[in-house]
This record gives sequence, C-alpha cells and structure tokens, in this order.
Amino acid sequence: MSFSTDVKSELSFVERNDCCDRAQLAAMVQLLSTLTIKNTGLQLMIRSENPTVAKAIWKLVKKIYDVDTELSVIQKAKLKKNRVYVIRVLSETRRILEDLGLWTSEGLQNCPSSQLTKKECCAKSYLAGCFLAAGSVNSPIKPNYHFEIATNHPDHANYIQRVMKRLHLPAKVIQRRKQYVVYLKAADDITDCLAHIGAQESAFAYADIKIRRDYMNNLTRLENCATANDVKSIQAAEKQIKAIEKIQELRGLDYLDEKIREIALLRLEFPDASINELSEEYEQRTGTILSKSGMRHRLNKIEEIAEKLQS
Repeated sequence: MSFSTDVKSELSFVERNDCCDRAQLAAMVQLLSTLTIKNTGLQLMIRSENPTVAKAIWKLVKKIYDVDTELSVIQKAKLKKNRVYVIRVLSETRRILEDLGLWTSEGLQNCPSSQLTKKECCAKSYLAGCFLAAGSVNSPIKPNYHFEIATNHPDHANYIQRVMKRLHLPAKVIQRRKQYVVYLKAADDITDCLAHIGAQESAFAYADIKIRRDYMNNLTRLENCATANDVKSIQAAEKQIKAIEKIQELRGLDYLDEKIREIALLRLEFPDASINELSEEYEQRTGTILSKSGMRHRLNKIEEIAEKLQS
C-alpha cells in the first residue's frame, strides 16, 4: 500500500465529535458526489475507488442522518483491478445538503458555509474529509515532499487554502489541467498537517522516516567530503614529493634552508601523511609547535623553489 493509503486508513477510524463528523462528511460529499433527479426526487450519488473511504462515508451518513442508502460496486471495464464503490442516498437529500452547508436558497454551493469550519476542531475534520476524498501525500522516503488536495472548483480550492492557513499551514494553489490543487511542499508543514487532521501515527512515521533519511543523506555527504579531502591531500603530497625530488636532482637538499630541509625530509619519510599529521610528527621530533598553516607555508615554499630551479 502507498503512504497515502495508510494515512486514509488511519483517518477512517478516528472518532470525532458530532459537529466534526458533519464537517468531515461535508468535505467528502463536496468532492465525491453528484446530484441526480429521479421520479422519487433528488438522489445523492457518492463514488470512491477506496473501499475504506466508501465505508467511512456510509457510516457517517447512517450515523448523522439515518436515511435510506444503497451501496453497490461497479467494476471498471478498462482496468479490471479497479472497483468503484457507489453510495446512493435515496431520501432527504436536500435536507442533508442544507445541513452540510452545501445547499442554500441560492441552490448548490461551490464550497460550504464558513460556519461549518468555524471551530478549530471542525476545520481539522473538514481537512481530514478533503484528504480522504481527494488527497495524496508522497512517502517521505522519496526526495520530493508533497501533500495535496485536488478539487474541481477554484472557489473550493481557495476555501481549503484559507482553512489550512488558519492552522498555520502555508498552503498554495495551482491549476493542473481541469483541477485546482491545494498543496504543501515542506516536510515539517506536511507533518503538522497530518497531525492536525488526526493521522497521528502517520505524522510520527513521516517525521521519523524524514529524520532517518536526512541523517543518511548527511552521512553520505560527509563521507563524500572526506573522500574528496583525502584525494586532494594525496594529490598535494604527490606534488610536494615531486618538487623535493626535483630539488634533490638539480641542487641537492643541502641547498635548502635548514627549516625547509627538515620539512622536505619529513615529507619524504611520510609520503601519505596529511598536513595535520606532519605537524604532529614535527612537534614530537623537535618539541616545537608548527601549525597547519605554518607547515603548509613551508611545503608551498618547497614547490616555489623547485619551480625556480627548473626554470
């Protein structure tokens, strides 16, 4: 299962207050339903390809309104693996839509009444319903962190964005083909959002995976830096040894000043040593502290002398 599926599975079992149940159901009805006219009156048809989500919707409709419903399963012709779960609300459709803030004297609304999400707990539940119906979140294992909720109407997208911003979630909206997508990109914001909507275990898992992934990336980066530094150190040592050998060939090491000659002999004795290791060895032998910059200065001086002699 995908990480999104795990989150939806967790959300479907969260117990909420009656007002929060209404807010969650309003979001799911808004995003997943169509309204049809039958001989018996208005009927609400709610579709979902996720059986857990479909079951959650059915339970909420029965719990809040206790009306006649019908549940059916449609097998897709092109993709036999996919099934569509259809819940039909057969009675009191208009009353339900009015109670959910989706129907007013002006008819069907593109987004619910602000009263529905006035309380913070209801705002969080509304976002939970939006995610259950039309949300997705990338696994934190992947390099691109992404959380989104898709809707067909720009007014509804802006409504969701405002609800998220009330919870200090810096959501943005983009248009993707015929849909409007409300999204988060920062891992910390996504973790906070999962916690807000009630997916506590998923939020902890997201944060844990993200921390471990970042740790491994930093470890790899440090190892790469260490390797690069080792390569540079080896290349510098080879260049220094060649310079010393050139001086020895052209004039002999006695040509060098005593302090420079000591470093030249030390480098020949320890061809693989780093600057720091050479400084430590020099201090042990002479009792004189020579800093890394001082050691580097004398080695650079050896290279300069070799270049002058060769020219």
